[in-house]
Amino acid sequence: MPHGSVGIIYKRQHEPARLEAEKLETWFRKKNIEVFSEEMEAGKASLIPDSVNWVVVLGGDGTLLGASRKVGRYGAPILGVNLGSLGFLTGIPLDDLYPVIEMMINDRLEVETRVMLETRVIREEEEVLRFQVLNDVVINKRTLARIIDLDVTINDEFLTTFRADGLIISTPTGSTAYNLAAGGPILYPTMETFVLTPICPFTLTNRPIIIPNTAAIEVRMGNESEETVILTFDGQVGFDLFFGDRVIISKSKEKIKLLRPLDHSYFKILRTKLMWGGVTYNKDGDH
Repeated sequence: MPHGSVGIIYKRQHEPARLEAEKLETWFRKKNIEVFSEEMEAGKASLIPDSVNWVVVLGGDGTLLGASRKVGRYGAPILGVNLGSLGFLTGIPLDDLYPVIEMMINDRLEVETRVMLETRVIREEEEVLRFQVLNDVVINKRTLARIIDLDVTINDEFLTTFRADGLIISTPTGSTAYNLAAGGPILYPTMETFVLTPICPFTLTNRPIIIPNTAAIEVRMGNESEETVILTFDGQVGFDLFFGDRVIISKSKEKIKLLRPLDHSYFKILRTKLMWGGVTYNKDGDH
């Protein structure tokens, strides 16, 4: 009998990722672990069954985001392995792959739960879209020549009208993505919050706002426009919005489980990815 089962999802059209997936598949089979392997492909249902014990993602953060939308709802913990530079989500370097995999199958990795966003689009009183994401939901124009008005309510209470190039609604996990580039704050990834960040707001007092993840956010276009407004999920999937559409964003019932070694440090990743300098102190507090 197999000693568990694992899904492997590897970066699309990336030969090193495919070759590494084949090597890993052979390794798992020698351990008598059943393997389901597939290339990451957006818009296509996963062939990995929902009964797997673990999922290993070979690629970068973009590959893991796609994988989280495909198989995250299974509840199986996901191990992100980066084939290039260190990622925020794929924090395991390729050189450490097999020692960490050994730790994974021996239950010696920490499981970190990440909240997801669920977005519904209501058009003429009918739900036309329902989608879950790990990072962020962005509303903006295809062309950034003009600003748009976005009326935002929180738990049915009017917040403000953002006059801006767009609006980012981000999870803590996604706070280091588009939110960060737009001037939003970095949130520790397990915090129970969301952040709303306007993109290039017309009014300088429009600033990012952090709200509890129990809140329901509704966004409507405040002015009719002939230009296309687009809803983007994790920067990978788009959906056209029309005047009168209601975009309702809330915490998803589904969560993502990420695997990480016990000595894994989020702050070290920040220092590395963002190239932060640092001063080293000894135990007495001296430089």
